[in-house]
Amino acid sequence: MGYKWESDKDACYDRASVGSSSIPLAARLRPLTLDDFVGQEHILGPGMPLRTAIEEDTLRSVILAGPPGTGKTTLASIIAKKTAAQFVRLNAVMSGVKDIKEVCSEAEKILTALRQKTVLFIDEIHRFNKAQQDALLPCVEQGTVILIGATTENPYFEVNAALVSRSHVYMLQPLCKEDLITILKTAIKKGFEKPIKIESEALEHLAIIANGDARIALNALELSVLTAGKNPSIQIQKLFEKSYRYDRSGEDHYNTISAFIKTLRGSDPDAALVWLFKIISSGEEPRFLFRRMLIFASEDIGNADPNALRIVVAAWQAFEMTGLPEGEYFLAHACIYLAQAPKSNAVKRAMEGVKYALKNAPTLEVPNHLRNAPLKGMKEQGYSVGYQYPHDCEQGIAEGNYFPIGFRPQDFYHPSDRGFEREVDERLTRAKKVLRTR
Repeated sequence: MGYKWESDKDACYDRASVGSSSIPLAARLRPLTLDDFVGQEHILGPGMPLRTAIEEDTLRSVILAGPPGTGKTTLASIIAKKTAAQFVRLNAVMSGVKDIKEVCSEAEKILTALRQKTVLFIDEIHRFNKAQQDALLPCVEQGTVILIGATTENPYFEVNAALVSRSHVYMLQPLCKEDLITILKTAIKKGFEKPIKIESEALEHLAIIANGDARIALNALELSVLTAGKNPSIQIQKLFEKSYRYDRSGEDHYNTISAFIKTLRGSDPDAALVWLFKIISSGEEPRFLFRRMLIFASEDIGNADPNALRIVVAAWQAFEMTGLPEGEYFLAHACIYLAQAPKSNAVKRAMEGVKYALKNAPTLEVPNHLRNAPLKGMKEQGYSVGYQYPHDCEQGIAEGNYFPIGFRPQDFYHPSDRGFEREVDERLTRAKKVLRTR
């Protein structure tokens, strides 16, 4: 059987187990009440709807989404202790449609016979396939079970839209350094049989390398204590390297790349370098970054600084000749140049305008004066007749209409007044005085 019905004693680890070394520190210190819970004030602060619903045992189906170690399972354990409903746990990795149907069937019997509700906690709910999520939907929709789904992915992408629409979605945030230090201090006081002394700088180091994950912080603390032997004073300097949440195919990948591009667009080279080196240190393929910067050079800079595209291409070529680690210079060089360059999305707007106009154009036939006439008899049909060679004209611009037949001449490209595009705008203004005389 892939699920477990729990009593209050089973709901989470008891304080009596705090001193048990057979249970990981993070599990031994799992909070039992909301007052013990640290962090997530934006959803669990006094008077917040989720906190009120838990305290008053009026919870409806919820999906708790957030990075690892931010309190999703802990919240489920607190609810298990607090609720008068039956509490059932399912793990999406180990459970199938049969398990879901058995839970829902039993929940319906309990609701009918005892008028008691069932709270169903599903860890890693995003791992359920569509068939499994569809099997769960009727129970949630009819109120047979109250769903608590936990996921490290974005539920709007990875969870059945029907389940999401019938649940309140709460996004848990990575814990701040201060919250992690509070958790670590509690662990030092209550998590070990013998007194432990750790310098404040060491605690801060653990909080930093944990990167918002309480489980990492507690595991690192426990390992430090275990490796210290009989020495009650723990010195933690570079025992652990900081890890970053960055899945090359997951949501944090897209979030981080989005932050990088938006920071370049915002003209902050210092912050852009932070995102760049987070991405590089997380193992991202450097060519992916160069591709994104190439696109950025035209999409967000364009003719405001024509050198931007050349710089990225040159930096990429230099990287291919050099490789890592020295290739980081070229990534940083391109990043800084793009961030400081004047910005213009005029190329993008021109493209969008033309594409829209093409959909509504009555015709795209080439007018005769723009057609070539290489063969005898074509000029007699009007091909190339009336075409003026621009190099024979003053300023190298010939009066005329260069649009398709029936296509009203209009301006799609509107240069900005930033960078080199200021000069482009002046040239185009002069040219259009000649082009648009008709």
